[in-house]
Amino acid sequence: MLNSASVTKIQSVPAKTLRLLSYNIQIGITTSHYRQYLTHSWKHVLHHPQRFTNLDRIAQMMSGFDLVGVQEADAGSLRSNFINITEYLAARAEFPYWDDQTNRRIGRIARHSLGVLSRYKPSGITEHRLPGRVPGRGAMAVRFGDGEEALVVLIVHLALSRRGRLSQLDYLSDLVNDYRHVVLMGDMNCCSDSQEMNLLLNKTLMSEPLHGLNTFPSWRPKRNIDHILVTPTVEVEHAQVLDCSFSDHLPITMNVVLPESVRLHTQ
Repeated sequence: MLNSASVTKIQSVPAKTLRLLSYNIQIGITTSHYRQYLTHSWKHVLHHPQRFTNLDRIAQMMSGFDLVGVQEADAGSLRSNFINITEYLAARAEFPYWDDQTNRRIGRIARHSLGVLSRYKPSGITEHRLPGRVPGRGAMAVRFGDGEEALVVLIVHLALSRRGRLSQLDYLSDLVNDYRHVVLMGDMNCCSDSQEMNLLLNKTLMSEPLHGLNTFPSWRPKRNIDHILVTPTVEVEHAQVLDCSFSDHLPITMNVVLPESVRLHTQ
């Protein structure tokens, strides 16, 4: 379900430069050393007020973008004080449209989810359950426009195991090939030169414009496991990693120019 304020008039604008952001927010937990995965582990199951102070900082950073893909959010459980984190970020950053996809539920303790925040109204959002021996991974396909000229933004968080990622990227490759204008973003848990990424690039027309944009760990980034990839019809103007240590990942950004045939709706 697409979430937004009620509107009565549709306004279409020509395609333009889109400012994209992909961020694994680690449910609002700040991490600055490997040992904190142990000492802060309780924050993954229990609520703590500092989480929302950090989420406010994240929302302020996100407010400078047009479309944001969020990984490791929570759709409302004990650890988030039963507040939907994607909705919270959208409200704080003043995004008119948002949606989320819960991929794994652990009773009342956790609702692991992906999220999208957008300044343009999607024409549809499809949830995909990704294959894998361990269930709980998904992809959101956010569509802007209709027909062959629709822009499709895929938001993903892939498995920790190589075998799982290979299966998931094989599935995603088929999905990418159904459309002309595609952006794929998220925490893929593999680097640009990995076997898994080679599978994706060999099966599709997608490319990663810049390599070596290291995002993990945030306090000493050595691995580029967060990515934004595009099909040839989407022109890349700029890409970079932001120095924002609000999570154990750093956010990755990209400015893209869409084809003139792509139409965006503000309402």
